[in-house]
Amino acid sequence: MQKTISLLLALFVLISFSVIAQNKYVGVKLCKACHQTEKQGKQYDIWQKSAHAKAFETLKSAAAEKLKKGAAESPECLECHALTADVKFTPDGVQCESCHGAGSAYKNMAIMKDQKKAIAAGLNDLFAKGAAEKMCVTCHNKKSPTYKAFKFEEMWAKIKHPTPKG
Repeated sequence: MQKTISLLLALFVLISFSVIAQNKYVGVKLCKACHQTEKQGKQYDIWQKSAHAKAFETLKSAAAEKLKKGAAESPECLECHALTADVKFTPDGVQCESCHGAGSAYKNMAIMKDQKKAIAAGLNDLFAKGAAEKMCVTCHNKKSPTYKAFKFEEMWAKIKHPTPKG
């Protein structure tokens, strides 16, 4: 019995890792297709009006160049200002997949509608207590040359984008 349980557990872990490995980044344009409607809470519009949407563009500014020559190509800048995974689309700043994980898994409606299935597929659990704040402070911290005290509750109010109930 113990051997069977161990074997099943090992099989589950193996399958989980293969599902996670298959997740690919798809870019904000694909996320937009479903997340711009009233029913979804116009999440794309909220993002598009945010500083996150413009994060990559700020690296091309004269101010950024003054702080770091070649900021738009600098790994230490891109780490927070763009999705830097192996992608085949133009960087769109801090976009959906920067926080939620690779978008290819979301095309499965069962994963999209069930938080536990999403987590099992290797997607970020931003609903866990304190998880969103921990995610935010990976970039909003003193490592940034333009750091200002980060007030999570105040900033979260600007970027949160829940799906309306109903």
